[in-house]
Amino acid sequence: MACGQCSSGGCGNIKNVAEEKSNHKTTAGCSSGGCSTGGCNKMNSFDWLSNMESPRSSRFGVIEVKFKGGRKEYFKNKSNLDLYTGDFVVCEMPTGFHIGSVSLQGELVRLQMIKKGIKESDELAVIHRLATEKDLEKHSQAINRDLPTMYRTREICKELKLNLKLSEVEFQSDNSKATFFYSADDRVDFRELIKMLAGEFKVRIEMRQISLRQEAGRLGGIGSCGRELCCSTWLSDFKTIPTAAARYQNLSLNPAKLSGQCGRLKCCLNYELETYIDAIRDIPVVDRSLKTEKGDATLQKTDIFRRIMWFSYPNETNWYPINCAQVAEIQKMNAAGKKPVGLENLVEISEFVSAKPTSINNDLERLDKKYHQNKKKTGPKKPNNPNTRPEGNSAARQSNPQQPRPNQPNNNPNARNEANLAKPANPQGQQQRPPQPQNRPNPPRPPQPKVEGSIPNTPPQLSTGGNPTGAEGNVENRNRNKKRKKNRNNNNRPDKPEL
Repeated sequence: MACGQCSSGGCGNIKNVAEEKSNHKTTAGCSSGGCSTGGCNKMNSFDWLSNMESPRSSRFGVIEVKFKGGRKEYFKNKSNLDLYTGDFVVCEMPTGFHIGSVSLQGELVRLQMIKKGIKESDELAVIHRLATEKDLEKHSQAINRDLPTMYRTREICKELKLNLKLSEVEFQSDNSKATFFYSADDRVDFRELIKMLAGEFKVRIEMRQISLRQEAGRLGGIGSCGRELCCSTWLSDFKTIPTAAARYQNLSLNPAKLSGQCGRLKCCLNYELETYIDAIRDIPVVDRSLKTEKGDATLQKTDIFRRIMWFSYPNETNWYPINCAQVAEIQKMNAAGKKPVGLENLVEISEFVSAKPTSINNDLERLDKKYHQNKKKTGPKKPNNPNTRPEGNSAARQSNPQQPRPNQPNNNPNARNEANLAKPANPQGQQQRPPQPQNRPNPPRPPQPKVEGSIPNTPPQLSTGGNPTGAEGNVENRNRNKKRKKNRNNNNRPDKPEL
């Protein structure tokens, strides 16, 4: 995400490529003064007036210049240089010169100065010229000294047992000054530290204390929301965040969830605070428990936007949702010395509890329904489950319990005919079978001649494909009939509902 050795982006590190001569195309990892991943766009401003051409004489004479770590300062363009966003310029400093990139120019700079309380009549530094190749080489050498110097300074602080946290070091482009950014809880006596640093690095030392929020903004990182930290991308003014901001929004007072990477309360707690304050103005303040004949009800939870408050009795686990208007009425009754029977005897507000919240895009949903209803239906609707049975078959089985299931064999021709009569009319697209005759009379059999040695008045035994005859065959037939009866009883059960 970052350029060169800067951990937070926007450092302005220069490529060592001799072919590129344009100033605004020489930032490491960037093509036009901004990295496509967002690392070099720290505290970047969009110039929405850049397409409006104006004469050079009428342009605003102050230009905003961005330095390492997202720090921005304002300089006068007395030489009337033709500058573009991303150009590297040599700026005047109290102890020499420094190189930065142009971040904003034109009328938007006037608005930014008014916002930050800077007047045009104030004494501002001046832009000398556009940065040359030699200037950019010196600037790159100065940036390469930042990281080793920071590590060495941390070792010196441990030797001197100083209670401070060094977060970043910035060398000036002419290598005449170094600024050390640190954070500390208490006052620190770093006079001995300055002597050791000046003797070792041979530069002018400046110690600058910053807050923990500013330190997190300079270092950068990813927040719990999954996005880059607000303080390292666009937030420049840090306001105090009280713990009341979490109470107004009904958030659990858990320091691990409410604190950011800086160890302080998250800045985003102030984003929706005004909306919650406006919403709780009409909600009654419940300082005491509500008195009823059943007992005293204690407030457990409040839904600010749905205007519902949940109460419970001390010996019960049930919570009773009550509208805020009804809570105000009960408070008036308690002030007058009256008590309601109980919270469960109040008017039911289930419509408030189970009401579906209105969608933000309800207009779009209404249009979708309108066009969805106007669609023409093409052909009959096919069932979702192809294995579903028609209703007529289930009705026929319920009315005729003797009808067997289709997947089981049935040797009774009469039952087969009755089942065919109970079937519903054929649907469209199927060929209708011709009706079959019902209960054909058996033709009379011719008399058979008597055989000598045969037993009279006993019909001849027919072979059934190897089935045993006599007493063994009767026992097997009885068992088979029992199974058939059991299957018929199962046919009387209603079909399972389709899922």
